[in-house]
Amino acid sequence: MRLGKDSVKVYRNESPFLSTFYQLQHHYSNFPDELLSVVFLGCQEFDCCCLTLQPCKNPVLTPEGYLYDKEAVLEFILHQKKEIAKQLKKFDKQKNREQEELKELGRAELASKKQSLQISSQAPGAAAKQQAAAASSISNMGSSKSKELPSFWIPSMTPAAGPSKVKKPDEKVKCPMSGKPLRLKDLITVNFTDIMDRDSKTALITKQARYVCAVTNDVLGNSIPCAVLRPSGSVVTMECVEKIIKKDMLDPINGAKLREKDIIQLQRGASGFAAAGNKLEARKEGAVLMA
Repeated sequence: MRLGKDSVKVYRNESPFLSTFYQLQHHYSNFPDELLSVVFLGCQEFDCCCLTLQPCKNPVLTPEGYLYDKEAVLEFILHQKKEIAKQLKKFDKQKNREQEELKELGRAELASKKQSLQISSQAPGAAAKQQAAAASSISNMGSSKSKELPSFWIPSMTPAAGPSKVKKPDEKVKCPMSGKPLRLKDLITVNFTDIMDRDSKTALITKQARYVCAVTNDVLGNSIPCAVLRPSGSVVTMECVEKIIKKDMLDPINGAKLREKDIIQLQRGASGFAAAGNKLEARKEGAVLMA
């Protein structure tokens, strides 16, 4: 079958719950004649939680600009604290076990020194006989144990690996996106400004354009750099910040004075274009040569 130039179509993922090729294909199965290939460019919307990847109900922001849903980030912090407590218990047990092993080793060395002193204090002939007996008991080559040599190629004969050492965990909960400490008191409540339209029947979560700038009423999206003002939690465009807000350094919503650190750029998602994201990283993997 010959395909025309319009045979392959690209459909936008309008629903946040469709994240795989199969789900999209099933969703658009009402028009199979048109749908020959679906190109899905998965991306996180700018107003989605970095943990759930769904639009935030109660959005909060970290000082680094990463958006989370309050319920999700609270659950994440509690889970991480439990994991840290478990790792600390394992580390303490390992530390106590190592201390007991050191004490046992010290006692064994002390007993060995006492035995050597006893042997040296005896007659030369008796000492030589005891040393020869000890050497024959240690060696497994001259006795019946010589037939019990371990076969290292047989799985049942291989030596068992010792328990892996547990490193002391960091007691601070880290942000999964930035790696910086994540504290509840540092989170900033975000107040998005809903778009004013007459379509009241469609749910807000299914709309492509959901929020606007709190000052200029420009529609917000992944391709538009945004910032959150710490005093009011309002979301504005970076263009508004540069042209309007930075002139007086006042929050236009509540009139509070602003500092540079009070203007937090929102780490938004990306579109299908390579230059749409804030962080771009390229890696080239090659052969590793052993020295």
